[in-house]
Amino acid sequence: MTVLNNAAELDQLQKAALARLEERANAKATVYIGMGTCGVAAGATQVAQAVQAEIATHNLDVEMVNVGCIGMCVKEPLVDIQLPGRPRVTYANVTPDMVPRIIDEHLVKKQFIKKWAFAQLTNGSGARVEGLKEYAEHPFYRNQVRVALRNCGMIDPESIDEYIAVDGYKGLAKVLSGMEPQDVIDEMKDSGLRGRGGAGFLTGVKWEFCMRARGYPKYVICNADEGDPGAFMDRSILEGDPHSVIEGMLIAAYAIGAPEGYVYCRAEYPLAIKRLKKAIVQANEYGFLGENILGSSFSFQLKIKEGAGAFVCGEETALIASIEGKRGEPRPRPPYPAVSGLWGKPSNVNNVKSYAITPQIMVKGADWFSSIGTPTSTGTAVFALTGKINNTGLIEVPMGITLREIIFEVGGGIPKKKQFKAVQTGGPLGGCLPAEALDTPVDFDSLTKAGATMGSGGMIVVDQDTCMVEFARYFLTFASAESCGKCVPCRIGGQRLLEVLTRITQGQGTLEDLDEIEYISQNMREGSLCALGQLTPGPVMASLRFFREEYEAHINEKFCPAGVCAGMYTYEIDADLCPGCGLCVKACTSDAITGTRKEPHVINQAKCLQCGACYQACNLGAILVKHKHELIPLEAI
Repeated sequence: MTVLNNAAELDQLQKAALARLEERANAKATVYIGMGTCGVAAGATQVAQAVQAEIATHNLDVEMVNVGCIGMCVKEPLVDIQLPGRPRVTYANVTPDMVPRIIDEHLVKKQFIKKWAFAQLTNGSGARVEGLKEYAEHPFYRNQVRVALRNCGMIDPESIDEYIAVDGYKGLAKVLSGMEPQDVIDEMKDSGLRGRGGAGFLTGVKWEFCMRARGYPKYVICNADEGDPGAFMDRSILEGDPHSVIEGMLIAAYAIGAPEGYVYCRAEYPLAIKRLKKAIVQANEYGFLGENILGSSFSFQLKIKEGAGAFVCGEETALIASIEGKRGEPRPRPPYPAVSGLWGKPSNVNNVKSYAITPQIMVKGADWFSSIGTPTSTGTAVFALTGKINNTGLIEVPMGITLREIIFEVGGGIPKKKQFKAVQTGGPLGGCLPAEALDTPVDFDSLTKAGATMGSGGMIVVDQDTCMVEFARYFLTFASAESCGKCVPCRIGGQRLLEVLTRITQGQGTLEDLDEIEYISQNMREGSLCALGQLTPGPVMASLRFFREEYEAHINEKFCPAGVCAGMYTYEIDADLCPGCGLCVKACTSDAITGTRKEPHVINQAKCLQCGACYQACNLGAILVKHKHELIPLEAI
């Protein structure tokens, strides 16, 4: 690699990189394998090994490229095949035993397997560098606009040349070759980009505060401490397009005058850290990091700080304390980090997505970005779409799209024709919205007004089988356990809330408990030191607001409408219907069921965990549920 001295040399490198990709696309077949964490977890490593073995068996001249997550996690492992001059075809849910047929028919016989194909790209040449637009007709991608995720799943994340081929580092080159720091900040302010970490503060304004603050050196920090249950947006960007984050941080550093920066990433993301480290090495080799970047007077160094996985370190002052080697605890604000942050110096903290979007704003302009979304929430929103939904995965949609469009069009609706019940946005500190709110626009202000939050991008869908009291208790269990313990309202309030909800789910609650929930929640919101304590009551209060009748059923009738809360039921075996097959015995994890083969079995109530596993295993209806001193079938609950 050669150090680049100016924007002209970057342009030449881009042309050369594009030419190499075009030449390869026209000269030989290419196999792309999704090797993000979701793909690897689904078995992509074994699939890749099988592909390599088949290629060797047939003695084929084929290029293999590992890419990041393309978003359709439910279809992993994903394998794409690009024949010269032919459409790129994506095969979904590939297993090693499918590979021999795929290689034989597609690469040897040149005929793709239609029934296994998930999608086709219509562009037959160099399709991979064209982004995701050729997938636009697929329902999952039809309503998506990819900015932060523009390269994920489309380029090799470990190749800086492939990033440069798709306009990588052109935003930085534009900034360094003709823009003053204030010009960069004005462009960011005009774009309307609001921080994607949850608070939604205007990014350009935040940069300006830091630029004008007194003190040196200044620091740029990337908050990649993604700890929400069911959230994997930041991880996927770092795994699939790490250079976009580095470039965004470089632009921010130039704007505020920072010579040094940190990416704070939790150690539970080993693949993201590995690829980010490699990207930093490559950026140094090309001169995008280091001294006199692209021949300018601007210099910048970037380091990685691995976090230990404390959820509270997602709060910027706790994150800064962790980088300093201290216990990850938040501190009172003001002063804000823009004035007094890392080691008491002015520091700018933004989320992974905010930095990944920044280069595109510099390349395409503020007007382009602000034309997407709504006037007060410009651009796109990235969500990890999970839960009871058909198309679980990573999506990027324009701000202002409705929840209904996300869930039933992009997400493909609810599995098994079940009824939609609620959607939790904003992670464990957000709020749930019922079916009546499905037409709510998804943007910072509309979600807050409806009773939820945008958060950092978690979106969990639940169906009719979910108990909203237990759902709120689950998030409260997580949030209270993650309290750093520094302030009393969070440390004690979270535990008291959890005790109240646990009583209710066990059928021991009273109506006074509902007043207690509101009292504790109000004090936590008003007295907690940071957003963790202030927002912990959010899921509880939202579920109580929209699903109060479920709370009252648990209290007044000792009845869980969803049939989930185990403390309200006991399971018994109908001796007349039990053939003694033993399926329930195998399903029971507590050895609570006894009996001889071909004879009716019995459940020992002292050992029974009331988990319902025996009911699920029995296909003859011999397991009955006892509620309120009556035996009833579970379907009636």
